[in-house]
Amino acid sequence: MGGLLLKGAIGAAAVIVIALLSRSRYFFVAGLVPLFPSLALIAHVIVGGERGALALRETAIFGLWSLLPYATYLVVVILASERLALWQTLLLATAAWCGAAGLLLWGWQHFRAGL
Repeated sequence: MGGLLLKGAIGAAAVIVIALLSRSRYFFVAGLVPLFPSLALIAHVIVGGERGALALRETAIFGLWSLLPYATYLVVVILASERLALWQTLLLATAAWCGAAGLLLWGWQHFRAGL
């Protein structure tokens, strides 16, 4: 139970930092906060502790590939933000992320070679 509370506290802290930064003159730094590896650290501790070094390595490699759906999301936000309303932009970008993530998962399961 303590682990769940810690994870929730980390998430809440990230949201607070993002909210504070978005109101400051350094609003653009709010885009860096979600990339802090707080959730990755939690995932790596769990995977490394439960499954060992090889699974941790594969998880880290997959994490690198997972930057592609995030990049897709950001490109759609950049391209759509001046043409669409905020919520339309974010919905379209989220749909693009889901599509790219789905392709990544499919490709990972079908094409990964012994890492």
